[in-house]
Amino acid sequence: MAKFLNTRKAVAAIEDLIKEAEEKLILISPYLKLSKDFKELLTYRNSKDKITTVIFGKQELKPDEMKFLESLRFVILKYNEDLHAKCYVNDKKMIITSLNLYEFSMANNKEMGVLIDLEDQTDKLLYEDAFKEIEYIDNTSEKFEFNLTEKTRTIPTKRKSNGTPKQTNNNGHCIRCNKTIKLNPLIPYCKDCYSIWKKYKDEEYQENYCHICGNEQSSSMLKPTCYTCYKANKNKLEFNL
Repeated sequence: MAKFLNTRKAVAAIEDLIKEAEEKLILISPYLKLSKDFKELLTYRNSKDKITTVIFGKQELKPDEMKFLESLRFVILKYNEDLHAKCYVNDKKMIITSLNLYEFSMANNKEMGVLIDLEDQTDKLLYEDAFKEIEYIDNTSEKFEFNLTEKTRTIPTKRKSNGTPKQTNNNGHCIRCNKTIKLNPLIPYCKDCYSIWKKYKDEEYQENYCHICGNEQSSSMLKPTCYTCYKANKNKLEFNL
């Protein structure tokens, strides 16, 4: 059954959760300022080509924090201005807590939380119900774009299609994470996202971006582009096919 965590135990449990994560790692924390230990854990995971999704809600990221996160190729950073929940989840465990992923909070505040274990039958339903909410938060959060211009505050922007088609060269976008990849409508994913998609092989599973223009748009393996880009680049797509 779910286990109670005080501040010290919560910090240790989050560290273990990151270390033990396999394919899935989602870190949800309104405030974000990583300690040296947590940076090392994320750097190590990144070196294993494992994707980590970090969702935050307060525009207080320092330039050095942004540079660090930007340097991690397999970290997806998202912003949700309404976020107040703190939750950390991997393939088998979940921690719901009052604790932000914030160095000061971990060292000075009095926090509480619970550890939920998917492999414990008494926790299974709780884990699954909570994960549905995590998926909702993830899907309704905006991909964070870095702006490191001196004296300019970082502003997350949500890319929307303006209806203008984009002519392609040989570059496309992963329809899940928006990474720049080779244009290939047969496999419109980057290597890492494709390996995750391949486990389920749902060709109609809704993704987030157009394979051609990279704008935020409902897409799928079956229909990887927005209609505007498909119409403007139909011949090229057929050639690639």
